[in-house]
Amino acid sequence: MVNYNGDLLSIENLNISLNNRGFKYGDSIFETIKIQNNKVIFWEDHYFRLMSSMRMLRMKIPLQFTLEFLEQEIIRTVKANDLEKGARVRLNVFRKDGGFYTPLSNSINYTIEVAAIKTATKNKYSIDVFKDFYNFSGLLSTVKTNNRMVNTLASIYAKENDLDNCVLVNERKGVVEVANGNIFILKGNTIKTPAIEEGCIKGIVRKKIIDIISKNEEYTIEETSISPFEIQKAEEVFITNAIIGVQPVTNYKKKTFSIDFGTKIAKSLKVLEFTGN
Repeated sequence: MVNYNGDLLSIENLNISLNNRGFKYGDSIFETIKIQNNKVIFWEDHYFRLMSSMRMLRMKIPLQFTLEFLEQEIIRTVKANDLEKGARVRLNVFRKDGGFYTPLSNSINYTIEVAAIKTATKNKYSIDVFKDFYNFSGLLSTVKTNNRMVNTLASIYAKENDLDNCVLVNERKGVVEVANGNIFILKGNTIKTPAIEEGCIKGIVRKKIIDIISKNEEYTIEETSISPFEIQKAEEVFITNAIIGVQPVTNYKKKTFSIDFGTKIAKSLKVLEFTGN
């Protein structure tokens, strides 16, 4: 069952027009959200990022789009699919049909899709740099729009080369993120992650990890520019996203990493998911 503007419909009865602006122009944004034991994980963070993105893209936010309303709609859709114990939710918001590049309206439609969580952390995880296309820096790149072509091509490249993921770089050849999440590197007592200005997604788990590290007096966290060469010199590397949480990286080119710190951070994140704090 899919939630379309509040109506729970089967896939067969979901009637989305060929004039859908998400389909025609990528005029759409989305949130990928984790459900655990009938709880929406880090929901407030997802909600406020969604509102910020809609404002940035000049979408008209419906009056009913409150924190409570959307949470209830998500839970209702999850229950309709019997996935309360664990689910992956995609909340998609797109401008209403009509117009060419210039829309006829800034009003929106939305869908809520639910699927079982099938991903899990891997004991061995290999990455490399995707060099074919840039993920350009700038504020628009920080928004989760439906235009994910660079991520798609990087994922195809990873599959073709027996990799688990690829690092995306910007026009300055600085590290931005990986195809499906944010990236952190550890050397000594310093953890670095690409700054928002580099063009990375404002990841929900990225923010949580930064908060966790900031409270640990043994380590320093830096949001900064990172070169691909720094990855090779790092002692540990890990990636983050809303579904998998923390995935330690074991291999980059010919380099093998430890996973001790990434494993500890993953446990700290699990505590946050459970407590909501």
